[in-house]
Amino acid sequence: MTKDTEKGASRRDFLKLAGTAAPAAVVAATLTPTKASAEVNLDSQTMQDTAHTRAYLASARF
Repeated sequence: MTKDTEKGASRRDFLKLAGTAAPAAVVAATLTPTKASAEVNLDSQTMQDTAHTRAYLASARF
């Protein structure tokens, strides 16, 4: 294949970019500060008694 037929980026160029972009994305994701959206209730030591928890406990019995 000659350079005349290649108009855009080649597969090799794409793989070079993908190989360097993936680690950069991981670094950017780990350095971005985030705030936890879930609140943990440490005062309660038991599960709440709801229909969902009753159904789970009933299905978990042997």
